[in-house]
Amino acid sequence: MNGASAGAGRRPVLWRSSAGPVLRIGRCALLVRPRALLVPAVLLALAAVLGLWTMTLGRIELPAAQVFAILTGRGDGGIGDQVVLGIRLPRLLTATFVGAALGISGAIFQSVSRNALGSPDIIGFTTGAATGALLRIVLFGPGSLEVAMSAVAGGLGTALAVYLLSARDGSVGGYRLILVGLGVGSVLAAVNGLLLVKGNLDNAITANLWLAGSLAARNWVHAGPVMAGTLLLLPVVLVLARPLATIEMGDDVARQLGVAVERVRLAMLFCAVVLAALATGAAGPIAFVALAAPQLASRLAGGKGLHIMGAAAMGACLLVAADLLTQALPARLTLPIGRTTGIVGGLYLLWLLSRPQRRHART
Repeated sequence: MNGASAGAGRRPVLWRSSAGPVLRIGRCALLVRPRALLVPAVLLALAAVLGLWTMTLGRIELPAAQVFAILTGRGDGGIGDQVVLGIRLPRLLTATFVGAALGISGAIFQSVSRNALGSPDIIGFTTGAATGALLRIVLFGPGSLEVAMSAVAGGLGTALAVYLLSARDGSVGGYRLILVGLGVGSVLAAVNGLLLVKGNLDNAITANLWLAGSLAARNWVHAGPVMAGTLLLLPVVLVLARPLATIEMGDDVARQLGVAVERVRLAMLFCAVVLAALATGAAGPIAFVALAAPQLASRLAGGKGLHIMGAAAMGACLLVAADLLTQALPARLTLPIGRTTGIVGGLYLLWLLSRPQRRHART
């Protein structure tokens, strides 16, 4: 009898509360938000459709049915298989995971800074990652893996400098983090310009092209590091997302609720910097995806909290859509994807700044 009642207590029970549906398993209760689960799924499905469309474009145009057959292992082993698996699939995966990494990084920075403008490209961390990559390209020459690792080193060094300069009494303020990041980013942007002027001409030209941000000629060496980094860090970010959302209510409140504030903040900043740096190393500086993806995902999912999966899916969808746009331009007009996202993101930033100010949890 006791065993039967214990087994019944462990059975999942779904019931409704004032905050929404709650799934209870034994002593554990999980608040279920269908909209927050549906939005990432829809965005990922949209990114998959856009990605399939993207892989049909190019000098060798392929029908979508043939591309799908190749991806599912039913290709004929001809030139189409080589084009899809060797050229277009690595480019698509690079775009997908770069967008996802930037979306996650932007969501973390906006939560830590409690400001909608807190993204790695505005604060200066992307510029720092670019400095590390440019040092490698200009001084030693290009190399896919070497550039990616140099970008990570540059991003981490910049993050350490910004954190130490913005810390006061063992705590990092949101506006102070943004202002210090802007200052450090401005200095590093000047350093980047100096590297381009003083470096070897051939390497400087390569570095200048890299700074435009591009997915052209991306292979598995480019896709591998950002894919591995995103998949490894995503579980860590998801575990720490709830404590970080609690910190948004204030450091004192979070400490009273048992959150190790600085430990959580440092761990999440580390993850955000590494993700932004890996994305920068794989595709060059990509503007405004980290800024826009978390905001758009939050508006679609609704409710409060840190929408990590929504930001990742939105970032992937935005970058794949931007890549499709650059390839579908008329007259074979080639436009680097970093410039495309910069134009669109600049318009989004102007719209964001022109909106009437409202009280928001992160402003």
